[in-house]
Amino acid sequence: MIRASTIFVAICMALIAASLGLVLYAVAGIDGSQSAIVALAALTFMILYNAVSMRLGDRPKLGSQITDLSQGTADLARQVGEFGRRLSAIESRLVSATSASQDRLKAMHDEISELGGLVNQLAEAVAAHDDQLADGMITTTPSAMRPHVPVPPRAPTTPATVSLHQAVAEPIASATALVEDDYLDIDAPETTACDGLIDIIKDAVDANRIDIYLQPIVTLPQRKVRFYEAVTRLRDNDEKVIAAEDFVELAEAAGLMGRIDHSVILRGIQVLRRLMVRNKDVGVFCNIAPATLADPSSFAQCLDFLDANRAVAASFVLEFKQSAFEHLGPVEREHLAALAQRGYRFSLDHVEDLRIEPRELADRGVRFIKVSAGLLLDQKQGAAADIHAADLSDLLGRFGIDLIAERIEGERAVVDLLDYNVRFGQGFLFAAPKPLRPEAASASQGELSSPALPGKSKQEVPVVPQKVESRRVDPPRASGNAALARRAVRPH
Repeated sequence: MIRASTIFVAICMALIAASLGLVLYAVAGIDGSQSAIVALAALTFMILYNAVSMRLGDRPKLGSQITDLSQGTADLARQVGEFGRRLSAIESRLVSATSASQDRLKAMHDEISELGGLVNQLAEAVAAHDDQLADGMITTTPSAMRPHVPVPPRAPTTPATVSLHQAVAEPIASATALVEDDYLDIDAPETTACDGLIDIIKDAVDANRIDIYLQPIVTLPQRKVRFYEAVTRLRDNDEKVIAAEDFVELAEAAGLMGRIDHSVILRGIQVLRRLMVRNKDVGVFCNIAPATLADPSSFAQCLDFLDANRAVAASFVLEFKQSAFEHLGPVEREHLAALAQRGYRFSLDHVEDLRIEPRELADRGVRFIKVSAGLLLDQKQGAAADIHAADLSDLLGRFGIDLIAERIEGERAVVDLLDYNVRFGQGFLFAAPKPLRPEAASASQGELSSPALPGKSKQEVPVVPQKVESRRVDPPRASGNAALARRAVRPH
């Protein structure tokens, strides 16, 4: 911007030049054009003089500025050099620290690998010992199971001694007979009973006496019902209930599982649609046998029905056993892929091995894994797995798989499972499997209801009394007679 002094000087020079021209024109009598030329020349001279004088005055200032600029540049160069040296020192320290950390990590990796090998060897040794113990318990003969009774040295035969020996021999003989009867009856053939049960199963399937029981799966710790598992039951002519574990193997051998699964899937979809009227977030788990996947005709019927109900595919979960899922053949895998393409999700139950590959399971469509609470809380099983049970839920969650703890029967187990970050629970603690009831219209929020069977009125739908699953109870030990024998021969 032009300074005010420069403008003032310019105005003054213009006034002086104009005044000079007027004086020449008015006083000296010079022509106007010549007077103007003289005034312009005078103005030009004054401008040149002013410019030269200003340049001469600015030279000392410019020199000092150049000197200051050179000094600032030198200071900046020194600072840049200092920063470069510091950066080089930091880089060298980082390289040394990285190499040292890599060496430590390599040493730790070697130690962990060695420990892993030792743990694997220990697990194999324990498994071998367990197998040996199991084989020893199975192959033990009844004579080896007989209680060993110490026999006192023989004394001269007297009537008192003879009576004592008889008193001792009788309980020993009874105890031995009891043990032999118990162990010899374990592996007795039951071909006739199996054939009769197969006939009962065929009659139940032909008569459509296939019932659905629902057991809730709740959220933890809120215990809000989130899913239901459809449990299959059969009824014989006497209205006696046959549990799934009692007829599944025989039905697979007789080729009836396809019809049973098709009926269960049909009713499961109907139940799901009825439940979704009240709650859109509810879901139903339905078990499918591997025999149904392996049979093309049975699977085609199920697939057609499931394909027609794609709208509820996200809420209808198909469940398989872990052992069966891991040993599926090419045909079964192709059928599973067809179900996954239609939006259906899968679940694994009866998990016996916690060495799980979540990425592979997620790629195959598995979204839920059910593990019994006893297996999760068992420290021995957790030590044999690749990951601690407390971290299993988080690991599965990274791949979109939810962990469900099943067979929960006590409050203490729930408290322990909350430390494992388990989100869902199932078991008799929350509710036992309940049969579907025909009173669907008047059922409350907490009761389970189902639509009437095709071709039957509501009055014809049987209401099966609730059957509580019996817990596993260890067989009683045959120790009463043995204790009697020991007391009889014990010296007083």
